[in-house]
Amino acid sequence: MIVKHLEQLIHTVDDVDTQTWNSRRLLLRKDGVGFSLNDTIIKAGTETLIWYQNHIEAVYCIEGEGEIEVIGGETYPISPGMLYVLDGHEKHYLRGKTQMRMLCVFNPPLVGQEVHDENGTYPLLP
Repeated sequence: MIVKHLEQLIHTVDDVDTQTWNSRRLLLRKDGVGFSLNDTIIKAGTETLIWYQNHIEAVYCIEGEGEIEVIGGETYPISPGMLYVLDGHEKHYLRGKTQMRMLCVFNPPLVGQEVHDENGTYPLLP
């Protein structure tokens, strides 16, 4: 059984902070459950280009408002209770109108320190 508390991760290597988001990595590949789970803050007034070529991501919004724009497709408003799944590796913009708090599940699981590269992609780390 795995038991963790968010407060234990703050300001550790499992707390990844960038200009547009802050991801607290609750479960990682090293935990051996086959997926990773992040408690992620999307910063207000930001836009992030994202393209998970190597991962499927499910995102559930628990706080705040924003939008996801699929490049070449639709734009969807994000508010608490909204779920989206990038099961087609959709390249997209994620915009935080206000600060958003999201629960994010990745398959394959993240290793821990991944950040988006110039294409918006997380690499598959060994």
